[in-house]
Amino acid sequence: MDFTTLTYESRDGKAYLTLNRPERLNAINDVMPAEIRAAVERANDDDAVRVIVLQGAGRAFCAGYDLKQFAEESNAWSQPPVWDPVKDYRAMKRNTDDFFTLWRSLKPTIAKVHGHAVAGGSDIALSCDVLIMADDARIGYPPARVWGCPTTAMWVYRLGAQRAKRMLLTGDTIDGTTAAAWGLALDAVPAAELDAAVEALADRMAGVPTNQLVMQKLMINQAYDNMGLAGTQVLATLFDGITRHSPEGRWFKDFAERDGFHDAVAYRDSGRTIPDGGGPLPERRSQP
Repeated sequence: MDFTTLTYESRDGKAYLTLNRPERLNAINDVMPAEIRAAVERANDDDAVRVIVLQGAGRAFCAGYDLKQFAEESNAWSQPPVWDPVKDYRAMKRNTDDFFTLWRSLKPTIAKVHGHAVAGGSDIALSCDVLIMADDARIGYPPARVWGCPTTAMWVYRLGAQRAKRMLLTGDTIDGTTAAAWGLALDAVPAAELDAAVEALADRMAGVPTNQLVMQKLMINQAYDNMGLAGTQVLATLFDGITRHSPEGRWFKDFAERDGFHDAVAYRDSGRTIPDGGGPLPERRSQP
């Protein structure tokens, strides 16, 4: 198929999936999730491919959902006051399942993270089996402060309860060095060495027969399934819809529509109090 949001290339036993909306920092639009699924399926169907590498073009891995579009305009992710939670769940669960084809892929997946992997971009990265990060890259889920819940729910499975709470109760991001120290990433290396580090690991995996790779991965993944991963994702996806339609979520949407997404995010991430129940919007910033 012809992809519009990513590119696909295979060589030397590896498939390279490159998110390719660099002008938007590879932000997720309505097309990208299904194209990720299609590319993963293509790699799994190719007997010459043993390992999948996921990366981003330009300055970032992925900056999350294209919320400049989704927050400033009316769309499927922000329904009227009387909203349909099942309609919201079906659409967002479809995206989550598309991302999670990276985890369910029979062949191992490596996320090569540079720049930012934030919000929905962190969902994509954490759906991969292994993360290798540039030491100055940033990963986190800022919408945990308002207007979001990570639908793949992988923070707790990667970090355990305490550090998952540290991240999701603040919406903070951490750099690659910290992510590696915490076990969120396998390794963090200087940005100039990122390509070489990922290639070395991918080549090492690609030397293993596909059957062996598949069996080892399925054995590890079923342990997470037994810990309730699928049920946790159902709850997280429902909660994500609620966060976008709660009083606080509507407050944030009104803020973005009035002042623009960047000003709304600047307020969200500043540490200033987000009022329970929404409340009045803050005064407009004075224009220069």
